[in-house]
Amino acid sequence: MGNLWATLVFFLMGSLIDSADGSIHEYNNQSFTKIANARYYVAGSEGIYGSEFLDTPQAQLKGNSFIRFDDITFVRSKESASKQNSTLATAGLVEAIVFEAKQQDRVGGSFFKTEDMCCTPKLADAGSCNLGEVMISADPNDPEWPKRIPTFFKRGEEEVMMSPEAVTIKKTGWYTVYFMTCDPELDGTTVRGRTVWKNRGGYLQGEKAPLMKFYASMLLAYVVLGLVWFPKVAQYWKDGIQLHSQISLVIAFSMGELAFRYFEFAYLDSAGTSPMEVTVWAITLSSVRKALSRLLLLVISSGYGIVTLGGITLRMLLIGVLCFVISESLGLATEYGNISENGMNFLMLSWAILEICFLKWIFRSLWKTLKKLKLNKNIAKLQLYKKFAAVLVIMVVLNLFWIYVELYIYDSIRDLWQSKWIIPVFWYLLSYLLLV
Repeated sequence: MGNLWATLVFFLMGSLIDSADGSIHEYNNQSFTKIANARYYVAGSEGIYGSEFLDTPQAQLKGNSFIRFDDITFVRSKESASKQNSTLATAGLVEAIVFEAKQQDRVGGSFFKTEDMCCTPKLADAGSCNLGEVMISADPNDPEWPKRIPTFFKRGEEEVMMSPEAVTIKKTGWYTVYFMTCDPELDGTTVRGRTVWKNRGGYLQGEKAPLMKFYASMLLAYVVLGLVWFPKVAQYWKDGIQLHSQISLVIAFSMGELAFRYFEFAYLDSAGTSPMEVTVWAITLSSVRKALSRLLLLVISSGYGIVTLGGITLRMLLIGVLCFVISESLGLATEYGNISENGMNFLMLSWAILEICFLKWIFRSLWKTLKKLKLNKNIAKLQLYKKFAAVLVIMVVLNLFWIYVELYIYDSIRDLWQSKWIIPVFWYLLSYLLLV
């Protein structure tokens, strides 16, 4: 059984994991995609806080924010290199475009009321842009933005390296980097190298920065809960039931998960990449915690150890294992993103169906337990279970409300990236309160 689980975990890791990026985005011969009359590749997108030392020459100082291009190399085919016969000044041009979310409409033809991305002869004749370049309309509030950094293939060259460049981020915002070309002869071009995105406090992405302190606070909260709970379990171990052991496991796995999460974020903030082993352990412990928490609710709702004798049944165990597998797969897919859109949709749909099954089973079991207590006229336990049922209903309503907030508010409004850390915070607090 142990070998089976090890094989399953490594299969999931191998199929879903590419590399741990963090704020260092690696490119391994990624291809450009055609869009309108241009070819482009999305090199990265994340929230960055503005630099504190704007009067200081750009250096890797704490307090400065920047996007740095390291060893960026563009590669084209031999056929493309031999075809470069154009007399245009922009022949063989590849551009790195850096812009803030509010400036997105200023990159491409939206501002010029055209669907094209590259400057057309008509617009070039009107003096609106330069033929062969990506159309950019300067931001009147900051004429230097959006930024473009040009790199040219010389005639016959199959590879060209972008000059080392670091773009200082002066204003807080959500920034994106595109690699783009308007030269149709560069079709099939690929890119390798990396970009380094640094916030003023460290390498941790701006939208995740507050989570590091939160994970430390939640770890402390679980430690306090453990200091209250574990001595009591040890003191009355002779009278203990399976329910007590399950609660102890949930607390222990929660502490382990939060410790790994904090270490992962602390390492990412200082080094720019997160150690893959730590991230995988954090996801695995989180998946175990979720499965145990749901089994715990099932056991309590069924009255096992409180109203009747018994514990986790085989059917409960199987759905718990399924919960772990889906949660682990979804966690790895979300973290590393090396999965197709259909695969991601399948995992999310599977998780939603599983959650509905758990809720249906929990409330059905709870109803049977309340009915049994009423028939037996066990007033004390009946009142206890009524309170538990009320708390559970409130938690489910909050759960559904927050899913709506997450899907229809935070995901649709990019300007809210600075408060996006609240989404995982809510789920952790909800789990903690329910456990307490």
